[in-house]
Order: sequence, then structure tokens, then C-alpha cells
Amino acid sequence: MTLPAISVSKLVKRFGTNTVLNDINLDIPEGKVSCLIGPSGSGKSTLLRCMAFLEEASEGMITVSGEALGYFERPDGQRERLPAAQIRAVRSKIGMVFQQFNLWPHMTALGNVSEALKTVHKMPKCEAEDRAMMQLKKVGLENRAGHYPSQLSGGQQQRVAIARA
Repeated sequence: MTLPAISVSKLVKRFGTNTVLNDINLDIPEGKVSCLIGPSGSGKSTLLRCMAFLEEASEGMITVSGEALGYFERPDGQRERLPAAQIRAVRSKIGMVFQQFNLWPHMTALGNVSEALKTVHKMPKCEAEDRAMMQLKKVGLENRAGHYPSQLSGGQQQRVAIARA
């Protein structure tokens, strides 16, 4: 049996006394497209933020390709925070797109996609731009690589963010 790409187990998230996620369990297989659907304020974005460790869960465990994200469970059942370098290593494999795309307005589509490859993954500029062009091509925007976000439609901006993720 193969490990799920992402596994969420007994996840709880509290903001003060307000519990917004309670005992969430979820396995997402490798290569599977999944959707979170629910009304505004139901915790969808909070769950995604926890799954990317942009937000720390109050309880529970998350694994990405079998690697613990943020915390590991000690033999006594208590959670212990992982070292920052290990958290960064797992997070570098995760990309998410939210409703606010946060494209850099002073960078072209190509620059927006290649920047993380150069900065986070320490890829040489030429290699990062080649890979970014491949990603832009996958979302049908290779002919818009030199355009700035203000020159793109909302849907095109979203696809640039998807290519970046």
C-alpha cells in the first residue's frame, strides 16, 4: 500500500477559545485532485493553511509523502515541534493557491513563477526560467510570460499563481 501524498490525522485548530477545526481526518492520494467545499467561515482556508504549515494546528498530525510536517508524535503520545530546517524542507515541496494570488506587481509572469525556484530552491536563473516557462506552458500562458500582472486578466493571474505553486 502506498502512502497518501498528504495525511491529516485528528487535526484541531483553535483561535483562543474558538475551535474552528475539530478532529479532522483526511488522506489525499498522490496525483488525486481534491476539493474542499463549504460555506464561508467553515474553516476551508484554515485547514489548507494548516496543511501547508502556514498556520500551526493546536492538535493532531499532518504528513506530506510520509514526512511529518511541523510536529512529530513522541512515544508518550505528545507532539514535539520539528527543527525549523526540517519544517522548511517539507514546506518547500508544498504549493497552494488562495483567492488572493499575491503576484509581485513589478515582476512579469515569468519572474513571478521563477522567483521561488531561484530563491527557495537555489536554482540558477537560466534553469529556473526554463522550468518556469514549462509551467506557464502547462497553464496556457507561455505567450504571456513577459506580461505584468496588471496586463493580465484575473483568470490569467490565477493561472500564473497555479504555475508558481
